Amino acid sequence: MFDAARRFFAERAVLEVDTPLLSRTTVSDPHIESVASTLGRKPGRSYFLQTSPEFFMKRLLCAGYPDIYQICKAFRDGEAGRRHSPEFTLVEWYRRSFSMRQIMEETVAFIAALIEPRRTTTPPGFIEYRDAFGRYADVDPQQSPVDALAEAAGADRRMIQSLGEDRDAWLDLLLTMRVVPQFATGGLTVLYHYPASQAALARLCPTDSALADRFEVFYGDLELANGFVELGDANEQARRFERDRSLRRQRDQPVHSADRRLIAALQAGLPECAGVAVGFDRLLMIDGMSQDIRQVQSFAFDEDDA
Repeated sequence: MFDAARRFFAERAVLEVDTPLLSRTTVSDPHIESVASTLGRKPGRSYFLQTSPEFFMKRLLCAGYPDIYQICKAFRDGEAGRRHSPEFTLVEWYRRSFSMRQIMEETVAFIAALIEPRRTTTPPGFIEYRDAFGRYADVDPQQSPVDALAEAAGADRRMIQSLGEDRDAWLDLLLTMRVVPQFATGGLTVLYHYPASQAALARLCPTDSALADRFEVFYGDLELANGFVELGDANEQARRFERDRSLRRQRDQPVHSADRRLIAALQAGLPECAGVAVGFDRLLMIDGMSQDIRQVQSFAFDEDDA
């Protein structure tokens, strides 16, 4: 499968790159926790294993690199189970001047090139986030009040107290409980145009600023990929970093310094591009018809050994 991945990119003249796994900075996303480390030469200074090569790869693009990809290890704290591992393999790539549709279709083509054709019994489906919520949860993610989202989720008092008025938290819950479980079990579903509040590092949709040019790909209910038409506005990216940091403070999560080198690179200019990260281990799960990520890793993470 590594060979198939590299052939896929070689046929499209996409350059393979290599970026650091260890860095002084890390992501600000409140939904992701980084693995921290220290070095003997710098006591008291924290370093982080990267949750994805995204920041470094964007800096390469700003420096003038062409289309690029990378197959690498990534690390996330607090993620261990049947579908998650603290250490996993990502395939991430960036395509200059690609539209939303182009990067979504290429992601589907990449997945199809790596897994056995017999594993997909239905053609890929493309559905907008708003349409999916209307069809499978009978709510409008943009217009329905939080009470309606809670009711659609079948929330009890404890859940209501926990999530409160956090609209995105309710949408995430509904996505997990009501929407994704109804995706076609034998094929790929591409969910796109997430709400602007969940843009992460994606640009806002040029024709509707309430939406983000962000998409995810699922095989049944298993998430495989997360992609964006990339945000190139350095000032907006800095604002999003600060918003994330503020939210982390409110939640009593560790608050990390914003990546100033990424902001500086964006100020120098990120070419118009789209990017996506695909979980390689999960592709192996599909290809091997496995329900546990540990069964497809040569040396699986075992919490009992920690």
